[in-house]
Amino acid sequence: MQRWIKLPNGTFLDANRVVLIGKVETFAKLDDEGNNAGVQYSVSLQTELDREHQLLVAGTREEISALVRSLLGAQGGAPAPAAS
Repeated sequence: MQRWIKLPNGTFLDANRVVLIGKVETFAKLDDEGNNAGVQYSVSLQTELDREHQLLVAGTREEISALVRSLLGAQGGAPAPAAS
């Protein structure tokens, strides 16, 4: 079963194909004139182990945290009960 998630740039990705979620990185975001426009966040995703299948997704803190949560299957609200 496919589980489609929307990336910050508007494209969609099947979350079940992601095999690696990299570390969330931060960098300075610049506007068209080169002025500091705040902080930008990015995360690396791989859909296969080959380097050609690596994506670098950038966005705001809220967009990247929502993306990582949806990839990990977080439901929001109370945590799921522990399996025994």
